[in-house]
Amino acid sequence: MIDEKGNEVKSGLGGWLVLVGFGTVLGPIIIFSHLNSYLTIFNDGSYEMLTTPGSAVYTSFFGIFLWGEILCNALLFFAALYLILLFFSKKKLFPKLYIYVLVGSLIFVIIDALIAKQIFPSEPLFDAETTKILIRALLSSIIWVPYMLMSKRVKATFIK
Repeated sequence: MIDEKGNEVKSGLGGWLVLVGFGTVLGPIIIFSHLNSYLTIFNDGSYEMLTTPGSAVYTSFFGIFLWGEILCNALLFFAALYLILLFFSKKKLFPKLYIYVLVGSLIFVIIDALIAKQIFPSEPLFDAETTKILIRALLSSIIWVPYMLMSKRVKATFIK
């Protein structure tokens, strides 16, 4: 492909797109591990204790909060699987959806932490795990959103 200045523009899944591809393939695995971690809450009886009115550790809105987290993570999981398909088939939709997923993940982490703080006021707003996830989401957005928007390779590769 030739750009407007007559220079050849590289296309294909090379260069920095290798890192994007690596992250895209790892995405569903990471999200699935988060989804899998919810099983403990259901298997050890915590869910019943936290959601049963009258229980010594009953926490109002915990059930809605937990199911909201599960739903959002499930949506992210399926979006991440779809991103893999779009990436390797070099579909034009990939950069836009990739940006939406990155920014959506960042917003989800922040909103989730704010809601959790309302439900569990004695807990820190951002515990160590949430901070790690927030920093990863923030750095990913800062790095990859501009790359998806400005890269000539991205424009030359995702054209189908």
